[in-house]
Amino acid sequence: MSAPSGVDLHGDAQRVLSGWRPADRQQQALREAFGALLAARADACSRSCAPGHLTASAIVLDADAEHVLLTLHPRVGAWLQLGGHCEPEDSSLAGAALREATEESGIAGLEIVPDPVHLDVHGITCSLGSPTRHFDVRYAVRAPRGATAVRSAESDDLRWWPVRDLPADSDLREPVAAALAAAQIDR
Repeated sequence: MSAPSGVDLHGDAQRVLSGWRPADRQQQALREAFGALLAARADACSRSCAPGHLTASAIVLDADAEHVLLTLHPRVGAWLQLGGHCEPEDSSLAGAALREATEESGIAGLEIVPDPVHLDVHGITCSLGSPTRHFDVRYAVRAPRGATAVRSAESDDLRWWPVRDLPADSDLREPVAAALAAAQIDR
């Protein structure tokens, strides 16, 4: 999925986030913080933006929306949604999330819900080796029926988890619930 012709990733991020209307005040406050970062920094979508940068991730649901695909992240040591840094060739946040989900799952034919479902800001030491913050824009993604995931080199493990029985230490209940709600709209 790519942005309309002539729209760069930074412009797409501004358009998408300014048009998205989250359901609760906490998500609204995060949306405003993401907008402020984008307004202040032309490089906000690049991992070289040391104070923090946008990332794109995918809550990948199976065809029946009964399971979510999670990766055991090697640096973080926790089960997380698929996703990561935006790349220079990405022209949209949704496209970056879909690219990351495809690369990290090995699943062809993933379908993305075009609007974000959840935002999160978290501190991390990413590939540059310096502490920073990820301003993560999360999307709902549906896998085709019978999809088999293949672990990439970016993961210690890759597993389908029941949406009602996530790993004990997971903080993904809220974003998974948001993805389920978005997936219901598109059925």
